[in-house]
Amino acid sequence: MNKMAILTTEEMEDMDREDLEKKLDEINLELVKERAQVSIGGVPENAGKMNEMKRTIARIKTELSKKR
Repeated sequence: MNKMAILTTEEMEDMDREDLEKKLDEINLELVKERAQVSIGGVPENAGKMNEMKRTIARIKTELSKKR
């Protein structure tokens, strides 16, 4: 099972705080859109992508806390 991460840990380590915060906002917005689509009775395009977005958000938050 070869998954492609939205953003790898190595990529996050190379980014500065501003870029990480922008990426976090982008992914959060995308996740909100997916959740809205599901809540109105739609089917997510890719259910696994929602889980990957949540994991990536957690990784970004972890990396941001390391950079403080």
